[in-house]
Parts: sequence; C-alpha cells; structure tokens
Amino acid sequence: MANPWLTIIGLGEDGLEGLTGASLAALDAADLVFGAPRHLELARIGDKGRAWPIPFSLEPVLALRGRRIAILASGDPFWHGAGGSIVGHLDAGEWRSFPAPSTLSLAASALGWRLEDVICLALHAEPFEQLVPLIAPGGNLIVTLRDGAAVRDLATWLTSKGFGASNLWVMEALGGPRERIRETPASLCTFTDIAHPVTVGIQALGARALPRASGLPNDLFAHDGQITKQPVRALTLSALTPRPGEHLWDLGAGSGSISVEFCLSAPGTTASAVEARPARAENIKRNAAEFGLDHRITLFEGKSLDVLSDLPDPDVIFIGGGASQDLIHALWDIMTPGTSLVVNAVTLETETLLTRWHAEKGGHLLRVELSEAAPLGTMRGWERARPVIQWSITK
Repeated sequence: MANPWLTIIGLGEDGLEGLTGASLAALDAADLVFGAPRHLELARIGDKGRAWPIPFSLEPVLALRGRRIAILASGDPFWHGAGGSIVGHLDAGEWRSFPAPSTLSLAASALGWRLEDVICLALHAEPFEQLVPLIAPGGNLIVTLRDGAAVRDLATWLTSKGFGASNLWVMEALGGPRERIRETPASLCTFTDIAHPVTVGIQALGARALPRASGLPNDLFAHDGQITKQPVRALTLSALTPRPGEHLWDLGAGSGSISVEFCLSAPGTTASAVEARPARAENIKRNAAEFGLDHRITLFEGKSLDVLSDLPDPDVIFIGGGASQDLIHALWDIMTPGTSLVVNAVTLETETLLTRWHAEKGGHLLRVELSEAAPLGTMRGWERARPVIQWSITK
C-alpha cells in the first residue's frame, strides 16, 4: 500500500518537542488521533483526539479503516509496547511506525547500563513471579510498572524472596520536565509520592538464583508425593529435548514439575498440563504461579483421553501417569511426523505395555534404577527406589 492509512507514533514525556518531522507531519495530516489521555495531552492534540475506550478495544480504530488515523504510543511501540498488539489486526502495508526512544532505553542511559546486558520486562499487568527464572545476584533488570504503589509492592516482593539488599532506582517521567530518579535498597523502599509513568532499575543482590540445570530440587515444588523425582526428572527433560517455541502435553501431570521445567528450559515454550485429581490440579496451578509461568502453562482438569481434543497441537508429549494401551494408541494416531513421545512407568503392567510398543515401533527403552544413602540402624545403607522404565520415540 503506497499510503498506509494508519500511523503509529512513539511519544516521550517531552511531548511534541521530542517528535521527528515525519511524526509531526503524520499528526498534522491525521483525521483522528487515538491514544491514552496522557498522550493526547502531551501532544496537544485537541478536538481530533480520541481516548481509548475502557476496557481497551482496537475496534474504534479498525472501524475507520481507510481514513487517515494516527495512534500515539509510549516510546518505541515495538519494544515492550503496544505496536505488536495493534499490527496483529492489520495487513502488511496498512500501517507505518515512527518510534521514539523507549522508556527502557532512557532508563539504561540514565543508569549507564549496557542495554544488551540488561533484562527488560513490562510488568504493568503481570505478576512479579515472572522475575523468578531471571533474577540473579549481580544482574541488572529494568521493569516498567503500573504505578507508584506497584513500586512498593515490588520492593516487598523482592525482600520476601531474599533480594531485599538489591538496589532500586525509581525513575519517574523519564525524558520529560517531570523526570526524577531516586535510589533505595529494596528492603528500605518507603517512597509514597511516586508519579506515573514509573520505571525501576534493579541491581539484584542477595539470594541465589534459580538453578537452570534440569532436575530442580523436589522441595521447590508443591506436591503430595506424586512428583517425578529430581534425578528421573533430569533424565526425562533430557529425553523431551525442549526447543524454543515448542508445546508440551504433560499427561497425568501430578505436580506439574515436568511442565515447569520444560517451560524453564527454552524461550517461548508452553505446556498443557492434564490432571484428573482436583488437589493435584491445585498444586499445578500453584507451581506455575510460583515460577512465574502461569501465562505459559495451561491446566486441563480431567482424564487424558477425555481432553485430548481440547489441547493445542503438541510438539512433545509426556505421560507421567495413567499410561494405557488406549491412551498410547490414541496419541500415536494424533502425532504428526516429528512429534516426540516420552512415557515413564513404574508398574509391571505398564512396563509390559511399553516393551510391546518398543518392539513394534522402535525408539529408545531405558530402565533406571536409583538408590540413595539412608539411615540403617546406627549405620547407613542404600535405599532403593522403584525402577523406572522410560520409552521415548519420535514419530
């Protein structure tokens, strides 16, 4: 399209003074300009300004397709901004974008941090638990937050996780005349006059980071004993071979520990955790939330065979409990070429089942026997766990 009808304009706290000539020209040519009330005021739009409806909807803009429309967004619309959500409703050539420096870039510049070495997150409407897999002593993070109260909530959360010694830089209205930057340890953050928009720089100090090797300690998970134990979980994750963007079916998920570690292993991974027992389903939800993964792990309550048609297409399938001839047969029919299946079994009946499938279809059959040192009277001895049979195959 030679003349896109929609222009997305990045705007900073300095308003019109920070816009390029192209952005100013697009604003002047627009029939209507959409944006948050704060943006419309900063750009002095006047009568042709339209505030976003509450709850937010892009429909008023899409209804004007073909007219000259501009949208105001914060900073760089495509760096933790609204741009991606907007253009997802448009065809190529319908839009153009004029970005400004993002708040995250302004924050890194103010602190003298190399942006490529900083973890950046938009936590306006996201739980702080999304920091769990990312925060580590000595690491720098920049997060955007909803408001001043959220800054104090973040400081309290960091302290509760053992990161109370972390240095926080509270940065308000960066790049504009109201800019203010203050520093405080997380455990001593008592600011009550924090203005919007607010960004926080975090120099993490204190607790140890979450281990990233497969096979996290069992006590990190909420469970009732029905959990793939740490060493077997490490072997299972190795067999599942998580790759960026892949989707896992975790059938008979128990505590959801496999789903959690699968999603921690590679960026963009997601999981459908299927569990029939309500108490265990609650543990799955709790674990997903505690690891900041409830936006990537979806719980389906019910028996595996009953919910398969409700699940998004899998790249990898794991059966941790409830393997049966009917279930494996149904999965084999569903699996497309390249889909992987991993099944763990501890009963003689399931071992026989996996042995037959291995003989017929091939793949890799593994028997895992583990023992741990345990008290034996006044001495110590080896306490053997039940052997685990693991069948893995890629169709």
